[in-house]
Amino acid sequence: MTTSSTAAFDLDLGPATLRRTPPMLDAWLRTMPSTLLECDEGDGTWSPLVVLGHLIEGERHDWIPRVRHLLEHGEAVPFAPFDRFSQLRAPARSVAHLLDEFAACRAASLDALSALRLSAADLDRRGRHPEFGAVTLGQHLATWVAHDFDHVVQIARTMANTLRGPVGPWRAYLRVIRDAAAVADQRGVNNTAQTSTPSAQR
Repeated sequence: MTTSSTAAFDLDLGPATLRRTPPMLDAWLRTMPSTLLECDEGDGTWSPLVVLGHLIEGERHDWIPRVRHLLEHGEAVPFAPFDRFSQLRAPARSVAHLLDEFAACRAASLDALSALRLSAADLDRRGRHPEFGAVTLGQHLATWVAHDFDHVVQIARTMANTLRGPVGPWRAYLRVIRDAAAVADQRGVNNTAQTSTPSAQR
């Protein structure tokens, strides 16, 4: 079965998907050896621990804050920029701490989303993104879900890249390792800022 890329955001499926990310990451990462939790894809790239910090920052400063901003201001007032690299300035935290904090923040976000009692008509309400211009609430919510998928893939790719040598010729058939090689080739394009800069905002 295929799904249309133009389908509207699903107000039931979307939150249900978002609710699954914290327990999935918990089961996957809580007892993972530090060699995998701290690995990255080269200078300026993110380890799984850094990705967890980024997910927490999104819960605090991006997803629900922008939902509320859009509902209150529409297109009249642009969203405040979101610093995608703020987690790099946070104190070091254990994986257990990060997972617990992410779970608590996500639960609070979803409770807040539910309390808004959004309708399908609300998904067409528009706000103003500082880079993209006019965006809809549905697009913002869909991005929240896709953003989870994006970083789950990033975590898998980063850890898989530690096996690039050991897998030998089978790397030709392992997309996750081929994708890691593509990231290495494009290093400096994504996730390269180490401090808050204009390019770090979205």
